[in-house]
Amino acid sequence: MGFGDLKSSAAQAALNDFLVDRSYIEGFTVSQADVVVYKALSGAPNADLFNALRWFNQVKSYTSSFDSLPGVQKPVGEYGPAGAPASQASKAADDDDEDDDDFDCFGSDDEDKNIAPAPKIQTKAPKKVVIAKSSILFDVKPCDDETDMGDMEKAVKGIEKDGLKWGACKRVPLCYGIEKLQILCTVEDAKVGVDDLQEEIEEFEIVQSVDIVAFNKI
Repeated sequence: MGFGDLKSSAAQAALNDFLVDRSYIEGFTVSQADVVVYKALSGAPNADLFNALRWFNQVKSYTSSFDSLPGVQKPVGEYGPAGAPASQASKAADDDDEDDDDFDCFGSDDEDKNIAPAPKIQTKAPKKVVIAKSSILFDVKPCDDETDMGDMEKAVKGIEKDGLKWGACKRVPLCYGIEKLQILCTVEDAKVGVDDLQEEIEEFEIVQSVDIVAFNKI
């Protein structure tokens, strides 16, 4: 499994295909899995690999907080599309052994003819329920230079809703020593309205404004 040598164009193309319907390498938020794959690249993917380039720029924005991201780093070869099972050959051998075990060298042909085949039981696979989700990166600006950024982060992440999950947060310099917060969250589209969530954050007195930096369907 894995993408291969991510410094090669073929591996980067595989990464681009892998990210067609994914925002991150694993799960719904940026994690150590993204850090491992990001570091395995020699630089930004080509512009025509827009899925990989979009992901690269998103992970790059967390460079200063890589160590605080969730997850455990694994070898880069353990991330990416799954290959054919390594035990196919041994499985085939096991199947042959099972066939040999079923063969009765002392049985008669007549007995085999009199045994009725077992009826086939048809089962219908349950329908998989897909829950539509979105990954959102907010820019939250304080009302002034005296705002406690820690208090502002606690206030924002203190918003609790069914279908809302807060992720990583980092402070980004704004101007004149003032910082803003970039906060990531994942929402279930049917349960959480993005506009309502944005307005709820803006209601805090210590918040000047809230902007959406990135919005991705998961």
